[in-house]
Amino acid sequence: MKNYKYIGLFLLSLGVISCDVNNDLDPILEEAAPVVQLNTNGLDFSSYVSIGASFTAGFTDNALFIKGQENSFPNILAGKFGTDFSQPLMNDNIGGLLFGGNVIQGPRLYFNGAGPTSLQATPTTEVTNSVSGNLNNFGIPGAKSFHFVAEGYGNVQGVPLGLANPYFARMASSSTATVLGDAMAQNPTFFTLSEIGGNDVLGYALSGGSGVDQTGNLNPATYGSSDITDPNVFASVFSNMVTALTSGGAKGVIANVPYITNLAHFITVPYNPVPLDSGTAAQLNSQLLGPVIQILTALGQPDRIALLEASSSNKLLLRDENLVDFSAQISGALQQAGVPAAQAQLMGSLYGQARHATSADLFVLPLSSAIGTAQPGIPAPFNTVGVTYPLEDKWAITPEEQLAIKTATDAYNTTIAAVASANPNVALVDFKGLLEQSATGIAFDQYTLTTSLVTGGLISLDGVHLTGRGYALMANKIMAAMDTKFGSNFTTATNGLAKADDHPTNYSPALR
Repeated sequence: MKNYKYIGLFLLSLGVISCDVNNDLDPILEEAAPVVQLNTNGLDFSSYVSIGASFTAGFTDNALFIKGQENSFPNILAGKFGTDFSQPLMNDNIGGLLFGGNVIQGPRLYFNGAGPTSLQATPTTEVTNSVSGNLNNFGIPGAKSFHFVAEGYGNVQGVPLGLANPYFARMASSSTATVLGDAMAQNPTFFTLSEIGGNDVLGYALSGGSGVDQTGNLNPATYGSSDITDPNVFASVFSNMVTALTSGGAKGVIANVPYITNLAHFITVPYNPVPLDSGTAAQLNSQLLGPVIQILTALGQPDRIALLEASSSNKLLLRDENLVDFSAQISGALQQAGVPAAQAQLMGSLYGQARHATSADLFVLPLSSAIGTAQPGIPAPFNTVGVTYPLEDKWAITPEEQLAIKTATDAYNTTIAAVASANPNVALVDFKGLLEQSATGIAFDQYTLTTSLVTGGLISLDGVHLTGRGYALMANKIMAAMDTKFGSNFTTATNGLAKADDHPTNYSPALR
């Protein structure tokens, strides 16, 4: 920098001394970067097939729609591969689905300046109208690992019964087809296999851990939609899928499973968001929480519930099924103190397994609009959700539930890593690490992407799925893994990678 400063002063002095000197200097041209040709090192992209769930489909802002599909990571990859790529496009940019003319899934979200909100439009994509022609993208939103090999998962007649997936029903080759079978029918020469295992724990997390951890149960036909898949079931399905996909010599990339509780959907709502003035806090303490705290203290549980404060950061009150239930003891003690039986019974049922939240608890995003509302059927002052009415299981993910998610995810990733290590035709991309890096910020061209809702640039408005820019970053990570494993040079070739500015972080409400 000092040299440039001195040169500038020298030129200035010349201008002062001699006015007849031509000061119009020739512009200094920036040296053009040498063009680096793409070298795929023999990879065959003539039939690229992608298999996965909602990320593979391009799901974003809580919906699947044309622009989102165009910004799906497989479509971005196909553009870099220079190959044709057919997707089961939706009818519009509204998102959502119809079945027999009835809305079964709503439209996409958009940012209205204050927060995510649903587009005021009616979906037009009818599930019963099949998508014709050969397809390359087999991204099935909502699919768990075992669904990819389940016959009938695309049976249109099973959709209203909850026995089939509406997205696969649009594109399945027959009522008994499997996702893997239809994908293999395209004779893939290259493939990506991503998000297998994500939905196997995501449903449990989205339900606030109200499902069942099915570890030890090898029969997925008995699972509920919010249950965690047994790791051995996952291992069998995943291993067989990769074996089938590489059986004809195809190469591909498989992805591990991130810790989904790092997503914005689960980290946006704080554990202490409740504002109270001094009068309200004092009234609730004296009439309600104070007596309960005294009883719990006598039972050896002084730290379950705390007195409320005149503050903007009171903790959420939740019901924790892992706690010893003192409902009967609370009801009995209150009645002995002269509280009417009906009220004592209500307080016992509400606070027998209640506690205040800690920073170790996580909360689902929809809770943000429920905090402080009145719980139907419960009289005041016991009916304020998250304040005097403990949060139901569906709202919170306790540390015990988080551990169940992590344990299953780690088991899935052990299988994925082993499969990648044993198969020379497979590269492994670390999406788990990508999401962890994004918590503090990950560089993508001139941007730093984070997992923050709305402002982070990586996670879309639903808090779970990626933005178009996030999917472009995902595509780049896949190509980097290909370079490492297969000797290609996407990361160094001119225009070999996707550019951040070519892919959006949000979509206008005017886009229909």
